[in-house]
Amino acid sequence: MIKQIPGWMKWAWMSCFIALYFTAIAQHQELNEQPGIWKNEGESRDTLKLIDIFKHGRVSGHFRSIFMQTQNKGVLKDDRALAMGGGLKFETAQYHGFRFGLSGVYVFDVASTDLLKPDPTTGQPNRYEIGLFDLAPKDNELDVSRLEELYLSWQKRKFIVTLGKQHINTPFINLQDGRMRPTAVDGLWLVWKDLKSISLEGGFIYGISPRSTSRYYEVGTSIGLYPGGVTTAGQASAYKGKLDVPGILYAGVNGPINKQWKWQTWQMVVLDLFYASYYQLDFSKSISESSKWNAAVQLIYQQETGSGGVSEETFRYMDKGAKALTYGSKLAYSNGSSTLILAYNRITPTGRYLMPREWGRDAFFTFMPRERNDGYGDVHAVTLQWAQNFVNQRCKLSITGGYFDLPDVKNVALNKYGMPSYAQANVDVRYRFAGWFKGLEGQVLYVHKWKLGENHGNDKFVYNKVDMSLLNVVLNFYF
Repeated sequence: MIKQIPGWMKWAWMSCFIALYFTAIAQHQELNEQPGIWKNEGESRDTLKLIDIFKHGRVSGHFRSIFMQTQNKGVLKDDRALAMGGGLKFETAQYHGFRFGLSGVYVFDVASTDLLKPDPTTGQPNRYEIGLFDLAPKDNELDVSRLEELYLSWQKRKFIVTLGKQHINTPFINLQDGRMRPTAVDGLWLVWKDLKSISLEGGFIYGISPRSTSRYYEVGTSIGLYPGGVTTAGQASAYKGKLDVPGILYAGVNGPINKQWKWQTWQMVVLDLFYASYYQLDFSKSISESSKWNAAVQLIYQQETGSGGVSEETFRYMDKGAKALTYGSKLAYSNGSSTLILAYNRITPTGRYLMPREWGRDAFFTFMPRERNDGYGDVHAVTLQWAQNFVNQRCKLSITGGYFDLPDVKNVALNKYGMPSYAQANVDVRYRFAGWFKGLEGQVLYVHKWKLGENHGNDKFVYNKVDMSLLNVVLNFYF
């Protein structure tokens, strides 16, 4: 049964969207790109008067609508939801390089099935649609409202330092904006691109507001807001709300070696919990004016450190001395508006690769939207993607297929979330409108996953994981 959420404001929002909704075909950013949530951000003139600092500031807006529907196999529960919302951002003009910014957002549950009701057969909770709203609802109200950004920044040439609530987009902590609002962080962050041949980015993070939440959390408290799977001994993970983490030290450096080669590395220390190192090398070679080859290799190493963020072993996020190693590669050929990409990733049997899902999506070359491979060890993953641009580069069609060989679901030491091996196919269509509809962007994403591994007769390893399909229709408007 679909529940209709009362209130004139929700229906006013829906009325604004409905005329545009059926013309839609989302926002998407590669990791390491600067966050572009508001689109209207750019240079502004410096000023010497207090009143001009505000009069010549910038106002940006973003309205968003997502319809999501999950179809599971047999009698397993299906769900669907329509979320609408948006936000406003104000950023002052510069004063001696200083600038103040703030933004607020709101998300309405316009219509949905009962997302808080577990599947009757398996007892498992909803996995996808609930992420459009608040994962920790009060009084069963799923609507989201939050102060998303509140910062003071200072800029001189290509050096920018920002203090406060803000967006970053990096391999380990990123926007992961496949729902209504992206992940944001609270801390001190700098970007320096004025160095000879290299760029530097990094800082200290002491708070995180994960995607699908209404507030900021301390770093340790942010871990465990999403389902935690099981420990390496097979018991339900119990680290939610138990971890004491002072903050995150995080830095990345990148630059060219020559015209064909470039490199990057990221180093992250989650104080008293773990550290992770990321290395990537990229190669590019032009064949003609319209065609070229691209190749890249990637290595990630992770190790538990300190006390593990907790004194009691029962509440650990990582086992003492835990290590993980993952590496991957990709090869891409582009010819005009077409691209073909083959990618491979390996997580070795050394241990589970653990990166809090609350902080961002996988950095692997084989990442496919609506599934993740963190929490596992001894994984082989292969993906093949074909993409084509149409209509003066305003429309993009991507078709991706993937094969993911995971440990058996009963091998809890290497399978944290009870996911069997699977195959996945994504069809993704994006369209950026022009003319009178400039600022409007749409996306249709269809996902299907097939079970390849054994579920041992237990559908909890199937529900919302495999033998299922997922439809997403997204509409964005930026101004």
